[in-house]
Amino acid sequence: QVQLVESGGGLVQAGGSLRLSCAASGDVFRIRTMGWYRQAPGKQRELVAAIGSGGSTNYADSVKGRFTISRDNAKNTVYLQMNSLKPDDTAVYYCYLRSALGEIYWGQGTQVTVSS
Repeated sequence: QVQLVESGGGLVQAGGSLRLSCAASGDVFRIRTMGWYRQAPGKQRELVAAIGSGGSTNYADSVKGRFTISRDNAKNTVYLQMNSLKPDDTAVYYCYLRSALGEIYWGQGTQVTVSS
C-alpha cells in the first residue's frame, strides 16, 4: 500500500504562483510514475502533469510553459510549480502514483482557487 499526502493549495490572484507538494509513504519502492490531475466543478478529471521514474515529463497543453513538475526520489515527493495562474486553473488538484505493477493511488486532493 502507498499513502499520498498533498500540501500547498490555496487562494491566489490571477498571475500569481503556487507550489503543490505530494509525499508518498508505504511501499514506495514500487513507484513508477507520479503526477497531478485536477477536477473543476462540473468537469471531468484531467491530467495536468506527470513525471516518470527516469524524469520524463508530460503536460496538458493548457499548462505548458506555466507549470513545472519535478520529483525528489530521495524524499518520494513530487512537486508542481504553478506560475502565471489563471481563473481557469481553479480546481481540486489530486496527486497520483502509478506503481511498477500498474496500481494507481490517489491523494485526498487540495483546492486551488485563482481569483480574477
